[in-house]
Amino acid sequence: MPGLTSESDDLAMVPVSPEPENHPAVIYPLHHGLKSPIHRLSISWARGNTLQVSVLGKPQSDMATDVDGSEGGGGRVVEVKLSNSGDEEVDAARWRRIAYGSVIPFALLQSRKHSLSAMSLDNPPYKAQWWEHVIEYSKEINSLLGDRKSPPRSIIEDPKSVVIETAEPMCLKAAWELLETFYVDKQSQSWIPERLLDWLADYDPLFSGTVPTIHSKFVDFQQELAGVQVVEEDPNYWEAIASALSVGWLGTVVKLLRLHGSYRFDQLASRETENGLVEAVALLISKMPRMRPNLREENLGECYKTKPDFMKAWEKWRAQITKLDCSSYWLQCDHQQTREGLKNLIQIMLGNPSVLSNATFNWMELFISHFLYVRPFTAGLESMYNLAQKCMQLKPISSPHKLFGLVLGILGENTEVVLAECSRSFGPWMMAHAVELLTAGSTHAEILLHEEQSKLGGISIEELHKLVYAQVLSSHAFTWQIAPIYLTSCIKQGIGLLENLLYKQPVQHSQILLKSIEICRLYELDTISSNIMRIAGLHHWKHGRKGSGVFWLQQARDEFRLNRIAKQLFDFVGKSVSDEGFKQWEGLIELLGSESRTAGSLEFLNKYRDFRRSLLQVHGDTPTDGARNAAEALVSLMKNPSTPQRFWLPLLYDSLKLLNWQERPLLNVSQTQLLLNKLQELSMARLRPDFVEADLPSDSLSSIRLALATNLGRAILEE
Repeated sequence: MPGLTSESDDLAMVPVSPEPENHPAVIYPLHHGLKSPIHRLSISWARGNTLQVSVLGKPQSDMATDVDGSEGGGGRVVEVKLSNSGDEEVDAARWRRIAYGSVIPFALLQSRKHSLSAMSLDNPPYKAQWWEHVIEYSKEINSLLGDRKSPPRSIIEDPKSVVIETAEPMCLKAAWELLETFYVDKQSQSWIPERLLDWLADYDPLFSGTVPTIHSKFVDFQQELAGVQVVEEDPNYWEAIASALSVGWLGTVVKLLRLHGSYRFDQLASRETENGLVEAVALLISKMPRMRPNLREENLGECYKTKPDFMKAWEKWRAQITKLDCSSYWLQCDHQQTREGLKNLIQIMLGNPSVLSNATFNWMELFISHFLYVRPFTAGLESMYNLAQKCMQLKPISSPHKLFGLVLGILGENTEVVLAECSRSFGPWMMAHAVELLTAGSTHAEILLHEEQSKLGGISIEELHKLVYAQVLSSHAFTWQIAPIYLTSCIKQGIGLLENLLYKQPVQHSQILLKSIEICRLYELDTISSNIMRIAGLHHWKHGRKGSGVFWLQQARDEFRLNRIAKQLFDFVGKSVSDEGFKQWEGLIELLGSESRTAGSLEFLNKYRDFRRSLLQVHGDTPTDGARNAAEALVSLMKNPSTPQRFWLPLLYDSLKLLNWQERPLLNVSQTQLLLNKLQELSMARLRPDFVEADLPSDSLSSIRLALATNLGRAILEE
């Protein structure tokens, strides 16, 4: 529960941190602009990670008038955007880009998993194929989190530039690369120490805020280097070189050694032996054997792909270092700082533990240095974990970085710790996407994540994390439409939650409604689609948008409600052709369509509209053929079973001019008898107590009978 702090007339929210010593409190000021004192606060959630704070002043009846004549009271509503931490590395816009960018790789992997599940992933051929799919998925996500881009090279390179200014790396990307290295990338299993070395080189700047690092030392040293004339006499120069060498930044080491004063043209003659020793050490460093397939552009060393070749080269290289260490040329080197500095570098390459400890600043850097120079043939997570524990004892940290906990969990093969660190430090996105990496690379993780848990309602931990992430996406207006991708991958509860998500979307917004219908179509949720369209139709109808309401009910094929709407329309259609009230409903009847087969009553309305149009066009000078068409429309309406009985009498009364057509009878004998029979049925129906009389003149029935009888006689004579 957030706490409140008051300063002058403004308030601030201070979240209660479970670890106040590690995470200083973040203060969110509330600039409400009201006079003190504040009478009441109301806090509620708004969209996304925004709080809505209602600040209410004292009621005016309880407050005295201020000195300036103004009165207190009133209130303000302030929105406070919360963040995960005070130094959040990913803003909301970038999170959305990551969320949208990860949808396609995730959906493609789920599709491939579904197609391979029928074949059994335990089969070696299919298991190898699955590994390829997972590594492709991991590479795409890794690329989404940011590419490792080298800055453009300057035409004139600064020789004293040892720290390249780049964008600060992301902890999220660092964590993803760790999981990829240890769980997915089979090709790097034989050179994991070198992968860790590259990882530390990329992400050592991340640790500078919480623990001392070599990177932070280099940043300070570069500022100092610009003003140093004779670098070899500066102790910080040799310390920086030793630190860089200890973690394998060989290119930086050689570059710094070439800044040595003995390389100056005016010094070569008098410092030839000294320069030879510096160059010999630089050459040995640049020829260091590396157990890896290839090197990065800025790295130095000689690569070996097989362990026997690497061991042979390693022994030869160490022998050369030992030979140089015992050389008599050291006695001829008069510069003490150079002699001691180079000797210190040789001790690092020979794997002196105390020198390595002095050259590094935290246990992770010491861990990497032991891989390089003390235990270069280390293999297996158990050996790596034991080494990490030893380095932690030598270099303890009071407030470790969150990535260090993840590294220990991975090395200790403790899936529970890995899950806990990912969940606590990197949130639902990481958990929803990283489980595919964990299950692909660890049998224990696969069993743990796929096993159904009774305490979770019968779902697995994997499904739980996907549901949680889908819930996060659903809570934001910009990301809810990608939540179905994750919900449909959850077998147990995904579809049910997807239904709830779709039903909660506002139907009054056409774009959101169309998106919901499209989602239903993609996942073959026909029933839900019909229900959503039905809800939209009812909403539009109740809010006066009759046309939209009818349209969506037609799309939902809701015959029951369309018939009810038709019955409501009957009350407004009018009782005669001259009634102007029919015109306001004519457009709605037009919308129902002349080919509508959804409901019989709607079919009648369309026919009734066509009949009224044709009848209005009949005048005294109208040709007989035109009048006959109107008469045919009348007979068609009377024969149609969808025509309500209460419309029979108004239809016949409106058609009196057709029945009394002077030139010739428009109806033949059979048609006239049909209308007489309908009139007889209507007379019998009037005896029922529920019969509703039409609002017509009292003599309308007799006028219709007389017109039909006259038309029948004329028709008989004509035939």
